[in-house]
Amino acid sequence: MISDALDPDLLRAYVSVCRHGSLSRAAEQAGRAQSAFSMQIRRLEDLLGSRLLRRTGRGVIPTTEGELFLSYATRILSLGEEVVARLGEQGTSDPIRIGLAEEIAVKALPEALGRLRRTWPDLHLDIVVDHSIAIADRWREGELDLAVATCSSFSGDAAETWDIELLWVGGIDYGPDPAHPLDIIAYAEPCIWRRRMVDALAEIGRNYRVTLTSQSISAIRAGVESGLGVALMTAECVRQETMRALPTSASLPPPLIVQYGLYAPDQPNKITKAAMEFLAHSLRLPRKNLL
Repeated sequence: MISDALDPDLLRAYVSVCRHGSLSRAAEQAGRAQSAFSMQIRRLEDLLGSRLLRRTGRGVIPTTEGELFLSYATRILSLGEEVVARLGEQGTSDPIRIGLAEEIAVKALPEALGRLRRTWPDLHLDIVVDHSIAIADRWREGELDLAVATCSSFSGDAAETWDIELLWVGGIDYGPDPAHPLDIIAYAEPCIWRRRMVDALAEIGRNYRVTLTSQSISAIRAGVESGLGVALMTAECVRQETMRALPTSASLPPPLIVQYGLYAPDQPNKITKAAMEFLAHSLRLPRKNLL
């Protein structure tokens, strides 16, 4: 998997080779064999599917792809060091309570939280995965230190916000018939997505009937794959081999845009700030307001 390429040892080896311009000098500086460094670079190139270095008369220099990866590798290592430094300034006996909307928790954040845990193994994470309205309720009750969910579920402002596109998705061979009501697969109430879905269909005058209702993304996926109807999904949730995003020409509304937010206390402690930065980095959010 591509996430294996984020192994800090591989990143450090690559950055060192780029800085020294030579495999032999980087190996000598680290007190290791050149063959070990060469093996790490080959592993990294295999994982990324790109050639990262090219030889010159004086050593090695990054390729175009290598230059791009070098900037990310440097930032990732710097962020990891910053997290460790900040968490080291304060004890980790109190847990960081994090609430995640299920559709966000499906892909990017589990990997991010796993890396955070590996970076700081003594950190106590208390993670709740639920629908956005339930996460917002927990936030209002003071049960969470950080929350990631739809902004419309919250009354306050988020530390950072970003838009997510919701696609109309059907089975790989599914084709809605404009002459018949649209079969839809919807999340159970209360659900922001369900309301947006129904409102969008009403705007274009499209009749529909609900064939499956569930709070589980796994059940929604299974219904789509079985041809029971159309559901709203993010691109990350679409399995290309069994599902497809349906075009607007299939008598459907255009994709919907939903705003999500990363919510944090007005005055987070140092551990919470570090976790915020880690999550923001994993979601590729701006970091300007997080410090």
